[in-house]
Amino acid sequence: MTVTLADVAARAQVSPATVSRVLNGNYPVAASTRERVLKAVDELDYVLNGPASALAAATSDLVGILVNDIADPFFGIMASAIQSEIGGPGGRAGGERLAVVCNTGGSPERELTYLTLLQRQRAAAVVLTGGAVESAPHAAAVAAKLRRLAEAGTRVVLCGRPPVPDTEAVALAFDNRGGARQLTEHLTGLGHRRLGYIAGPRERTTTRHRLEGHREALAAAGIEDDPDRTVHGRFDRRSGYEATLELLRRDPALTAVVAANDSVALGACAALRESGLRIPGDVSVAGFDDLPFSVDAVPSLTTVRLPLAEAGARAGRVAMGREEPPPGGIATVRGELMVRGSTGVPRG
Repeated sequence: MTVTLADVAARAQVSPATVSRVLNGNYPVAASTRERVLKAVDELDYVLNGPASALAAATSDLVGILVNDIADPFFGIMASAIQSEIGGPGGRAGGERLAVVCNTGGSPERELTYLTLLQRQRAAAVVLTGGAVESAPHAAAVAAKLRRLAEAGTRVVLCGRPPVPDTEAVALAFDNRGGARQLTEHLTGLGHRRLGYIAGPRERTTTRHRLEGHREALAAAGIEDDPDRTVHGRFDRRSGYEATLELLRRDPALTAVVAANDSVALGACAALRESGLRIPGDVSVAGFDDLPFSVDAVPSLTTVRLPLAEAGARAGRVAMGREEPPPGGIATVRGELMVRGSTGVPRG
């Protein structure tokens, strides 16, 4: 049975006019009401039809770029590179397409909401960046969304994100596991045996893959993986600062700290300095991503360089049909170890 606008209104407990306003975006609607309407649209799998469908089709030069945190340089660099490939030949309006950056704030619900909105707007392409949430229900919901987008003719590209099985989404996946293994191997090769690890949020694929690579390197060096030497937090400076103080409390004899990313590593450096410890004389610090500030830190940060701009530009070209997808629709983007001044041999 065909789902109608009235059905959505009944489910969301609003008027049909309010549903229309939310879907067309032509009138202010309270955020809570908007969320309720979009949830009802999603649950009922409501598809625009008639004049509304024609209106949506007229906006098919739209390209959505989903990021977890636009203030994080990791996502800003990729989004900028993707957007640089959006314009040019192929768009109907003067050869240009409209790129819209959708900031989810790391919320799985917002991610699904944006995918719903982009589906309703008949987006020409959607690019999802960064790690995925490790939740079976959420993964199933995302996969369903991506299939619906593909069925409607939308190209879907994952940039720095693992493949989504049973979809047509192209995946340019970062080798987070291999990069983390290489980073920890560098530290164990210098002689470090008491390494603290600051991990990201537990529910993120990026967190798990980088932690797995770290543990693989520890095992290869014959070092026991002590759970007390791993602390989880957010991918930001404050978490790095707080986690480092906790690691020092648990084991004052640590000689190295491996951080989930470069922002976390900066927080770790601040905590070490405030604790009266020298970098790398007393404690070595390593990050991940090689964000622009890493080389200017004092001392400059040892890290794994991910080609964020290059991967973003490639994702943009694939999304626009200007570059062929990789064989099988999946490519692994590897990182490069950048050894700088923040790591050295452990104190005697």
